Amino acid sequence: MRRLFLLLIALLLVGEAARAAPDPMEAALAAYEAGDLAAAAKGFAALSVRKVPLADYNLAMMHIRGELPRPDLREARRLLERAAAARFVGAELALGQLYDQGLLGKQDLARAKQWFGRAAEHGSVDAQVALATAYYLGRGTAIDMAQAAHWYREAAKGGDVGAQYLLASMYESGLGLEKDLRLARYWYDVAARNGDEAAPVKVQELDERLASET
Repeated sequence: MRRLFLLLIALLLVGEAARAAPDPMEAALAAYEAGDLAAAAKGFAALSVRKVPLADYNLAMMHIRGELPRPDLREARRLLERAAAARFVGAELALGQLYDQGLLGKQDLARAKQWFGRAAEHGSVDAQVALATAYYLGRGTAIDMAQAAHWYREAAKGGDVGAQYLLASMYESGLGLEKDLRLARYWYDVAARNGDEAAPVKVQELDERLASET
């Protein structure tokens, strides 16, 4: 009984010690928030050695923002690509943005569209908007209004107000999908409820048009 009692005490002490020890990621993030970039970088780097995707992403972003003594964009790209290979959506989106803006060298809209596509498929609303816009404007790909409508719809369902308004306008005009004033009115109303300033006018306008058709 005494041995069992001592074992239980030992297990409790181990548990208390584990709870008292700060999580390495939380400690690194706290250091970054506090402005201690050296401590944050050291923490992220230690976790990056273990191939932790969030650490790779955070360390890459510190390179890109010039927050390290020797920022290296090639190293940032390597870290982001490794995080993206682990399906870290933030890294996929970041790579799309960096290629889109030409921050990794020459602007590459086709590669940006590919990364936006991966992030969009994995649920990033920002990437869905970027991908829809690429199809809408023909940035890095051929213009494809059906694909633009599809991805604006996904982003609209995810809560993006701009996508909600654009989807409504596409339903109103029949651009990229079948014209449907009731669905246009629905999405304008959603956008209006989420704060779009122009959408209430469109709701009123469509209410009048729909009433005149009955």
